[in-house]
Formats: sequence, C-alpha cells, structure tokens
Amino acid sequence: MRHYGQFYGLDPLPAHDGRPLVLVHGNCQAESLRVLISAPDSPVRTVRIPPVHELTDDDVPYLQKLLGQTDVVVSQPVRPGYRGLPVGTADVLGAAGPDCRLVMVPVIRWAALHPFQVIVRSPAAGEPPIVPYHDLRTMAQAEGAGPVSAPRAAAVRAVRDVSVRELAERQRRHGTIDVVDLLLQAGLQACQVINHPGNLVLRGAAQRILDRLGQSWEVPDPGRVLLNSVHAPVSGLVIQALGLEGEETTTWRIHDRSVSEEEVREAHLGWYRRHPEVARQGLQRHAEVARLVLGATLIDVRSAST
Repeated sequence: MRHYGQFYGLDPLPAHDGRPLVLVHGNCQAESLRVLISAPDSPVRTVRIPPVHELTDDDVPYLQKLLGQTDVVVSQPVRPGYRGLPVGTADVLGAAGPDCRLVMVPVIRWAALHPFQVIVRSPAAGEPPIVPYHDLRTMAQAEGAGPVSAPRAAAVRAVRDVSVRELAERQRRHGTIDVVDLLLQAGLQACQVINHPGNLVLRGAAQRILDRLGQSWEVPDPGRVLLNSVHAPVSGLVIQALGLEGEETTTWRIHDRSVSEEEVREAHLGWYRRHPEVARQGLQRHAEVARLVLGATLIDVRSAST
C-alpha cells in the first residue's frame, strides 16, 4: 500500500495545477508508459496504480474514487468484468466523469526476436520454473519430438509477419495508437522478451499518447531500462534473417543473473513431465507459429501424441 500511496489515499494526489490527471490502466507495460509521461516537467499529472491483474475487490472503491477525479484514462484493452471485478476498460471509463477522455494503447507482444518463445496461461499448473516463458522446441521435446533443426530464414521472417499481423489486428479492433512501426524500427532493442518492449518502443508509444492528447512535450529518456527483469537470448540466425545489426546473445539474464538456455530447458522439461497438458495445449494454441519454426518436427509430435 505504501508503494501505491496516492492510490490508497496514504499520500495526497498531485496538486491541481491546471494539468490533466491521467490514469494509465493495464499491465506492466501500462506502468512503464505512466513512468515515461510523468517526468517533473510533464504536461500531465499521473498516479501510480496496481496493475489490473493484481487488483482485488478491496481495491475497487479506491479505483472508483480516483476515477472520479481523472481527466484522461489511458488503457490497454481489458475485458468487462475482468477476474470478476468492474475493472475492464468499459467499467473504468463508466466510473469516470462524463468529460473523461480515453486513449487506448495495445498490449504489445513481439515474437520477431524470439520466434520460439510463447506465453501459455494455465491457472491449474501455474508458471514453469526460472522464467514464465515457454519455448516451442522444449514443448515439442516434451511431447516426444526429436531434436529440432534450426528454422529457415524465411520461417523467422514469417513469425515476424505473424506478430505484425496480430498486433495490427488488435490495434484496429480496439482503436489503439499504432506501435507496429516502432517495433520494426527498433531492431534488437524492440523487446527483452515477447511481452516486454524496449525503451525505444515504450518512449515512442508514450509520445503518441501525448500526441493524441494534443501535447507537444517530448518524452525524455528515463535513464534506465524500464522492463529489465528478464532478457531472453537472441540467436545469430534471427539477427541475420531479419537483417539486423548487433551481436547474438546465448544466455538468459534474469535479475542480472546469467542463466543458460540448457538450464531453462531442463527445468521446463521436468515441469512438463508433471504438467503434460500444458505442452500439448501450448503447441495447439500456437499452432501457426509452431508449424513455421518446427517444420517436420511438429509432424513427429503429432505422431507421438496419437
């Protein structure tokens, strides 16, 4: 509660000084955007709030009270009644005043640099050890496949194109600001893992939020990597296939600790043995990308599963 002191009324809200009060609603990406638009000389005021997936029933009155004083809601798409609470985008906007403005921002997922990496939600099993990111190669191995050969460069580019297509569709469907070009231009700095965009992308997105609000202020460099907890390795094959500049990395960096790909793979294989349904469901859920990067291996997996 101390961390979110203004949200819980432990600390006063930013003083009314003519600048609009902006509430940024969503996941860790949303908080990073809030940080970027909240520098001391920013044309807006902001309040740090808990990420939407951490909000509880006890938090709802605090959120609704804050919304009554909010001039602008910046929100990722959150479905109505999310987790049984009135914290969806429509719920939040409905609790705000009639003059409150809405700026929609997309949930960013970018697989171009990590074509094997996927997210699989399994409430019953929870998250795998070490990192909460799944690897299609490891899931295929857990399902009985043999070694996976390196994908062709065309397959790597095709995975990038899937990310572009899916993100563009989410942007269109929810009427968000556009960030696809920011990701394409950022190269190796586009993301740390598939759902942690890099500073270049976040700053560009924050700038477009302010542009949407008619503010000409330039978003400054925050002086640190905002989503810095986990960095996945990027292979030379991907760098070459996408025509990027930079050196490959071969280990994970997790809270400044180096962890080998083999350590992560072995830990996840052990976890899949305890939760075989997750590997199977993950391959099914991400079948399009799996076909691209696993190729014939996916046929072997299907054979082993029947």
